[in-house]
Amino acid sequence: MAYVYLYPLKIVSMKTEKIIKLIVLLFANLIFCSSFGQVNPQDKYGELFREVQRNEIFKDQKKFVDCDPKIHPDSIVQAYVTQKGTISFNLKDFVGQHFDTIQNDTAAMLQHISYLWSDLTKQPGKLNVHSSLLTLPNPYIVPGGRFKEIYYWDSYFTMLGLQESGKVEMIENMVDNFEYLINTYGHIPNGNRSYYLSRSQPPFFALMVDLLAETKNDNAIYGKYLTALEKEYQYWMTGEKVVRLKKKGVLNRYWDTSNTPRPESYLHDVELYHQAKRDSGMFRDIRSAAESGWDFSTRWFEDGFAMGKIITTDLLPVDLNCLLYHLEATLGKANTYKKNEKKARHYQDLAEKRKKLIVRYFWNEKKGFFFDYNLKTKIQTSQYTLAGLFPLFFKLVEADQAEKVKKKIEENFLKDGGLVTTQVKGSGQQWDYPNGWAPLQWIGYKAFKNYQFDGLAKEIARRWTNLNCKVYFETGKMMEKYDVVDINRPGGGGEYEMQDGFGWTNGVFLKLWKELHDWN
Repeated sequence: MAYVYLYPLKIVSMKTEKIIKLIVLLFANLIFCSSFGQVNPQDKYGELFREVQRNEIFKDQKKFVDCDPKIHPDSIVQAYVTQKGTISFNLKDFVGQHFDTIQNDTAAMLQHISYLWSDLTKQPGKLNVHSSLLTLPNPYIVPGGRFKEIYYWDSYFTMLGLQESGKVEMIENMVDNFEYLINTYGHIPNGNRSYYLSRSQPPFFALMVDLLAETKNDNAIYGKYLTALEKEYQYWMTGEKVVRLKKKGVLNRYWDTSNTPRPESYLHDVELYHQAKRDSGMFRDIRSAAESGWDFSTRWFEDGFAMGKIITTDLLPVDLNCLLYHLEATLGKANTYKKNEKKARHYQDLAEKRKKLIVRYFWNEKKGFFFDYNLKTKIQTSQYTLAGLFPLFFKLVEADQAEKVKKKIEENFLKDGGLVTTQVKGSGQQWDYPNGWAPLQWIGYKAFKNYQFDGLAKEIARRWTNLNCKVYFETGKMMEKYDVVDINRPGGGGEYEMQDGFGWTNGVFLKLWKELHDWN
């Protein structure tokens, strides 16, 4: 009888050898099939495949056939057969539940945003004396869509994404542009248009300086921009923007120096003025709400619903005063770097006083939240808004207060697509329910991360980035705002149509995407 040696060195007969060879052949065939006999979506999913493609669930027909199933394909087919005839069945939702429609194309989405930086970049041009555009010395990023100029507070959130994209030079160019505006006009206007010179926007310049110093790992940045920071502070601490309180302190409000219709929304303002039958002071309230960046929200309305009742200048906003606290603290830090100890202590004292006033005037212990304050009624407003997160963003409160705010956010603001801005439904204003906005998702994420509420922070980031991805893969666009309550419905409301581009959405998405990956 013949013998052969097979690993691990056992002696077997030729008959046994044939059986082993057959097993090896079958095993190799199994490996081959598992490696190269992948699912053909058209054959495997049959009717489901045809319905997805016929109904154009994805604009690009290649999209669906490239999606990975989340569970076994046979289970997906069975679920489809069972559910397709029910009243509540929605094909788009079914696909989203059973297929990975996001991770597959994330690289393409990130590349798209990278390309958008070039599309949104404006180069400094020659002065056209007949244009409303205010020229700037350096290149800059605009939001996109109808917004073809820089916007003040938008730019900070755009810079977050520029940081992740490694575009340090562009960040510095934009900070230098804002320094130029401060030196030229005494403040940073709403945007670089002549008709915006009567107002500013939420004072994020100090945060931009922080971001640049962090990006370059260079605290000398604070010294470089110290004069501009001081001029920015002087602008906010002059005139009607300042409210002197009886308890030996000052807080601030939004205040546009003009009381005429906005040129960029002239007809809208005039028609509202005639409908409301108020004096021309109403125009200042409209303009001042535009200065807040929240244009518009029932947050600014006396009755909490109708724009004809807008009373922006009667209100002390919690977010504005937190931003000015940070500006004061930054001035203290910058003067310390420059060894101006007396001035450093001065600004540090101002920041500490404002911190106490923020808690005194805006914190409501019974409701466990921060609210704006009405100067005429001498009481807090009753409306819950995401502006109440700013004290946590700047780490101004104790842990027990942060815990109460967290509870309110989880109960009332956290939706499928992220954080909704207010609780007011049906107002038609774009800064109200059901819309969510990129800057406030970042504020919320950082607010809760500051207090080690990591679970909530990550959930905000995850839901918002998933919604951004979903809309991008369906439309090819990054939007100005989103409906975070019904993620299958586009954002809406406001004075103009939905805009894509979009600077601050790109920036916050990139930053949160990186943060989520750092967690993992």
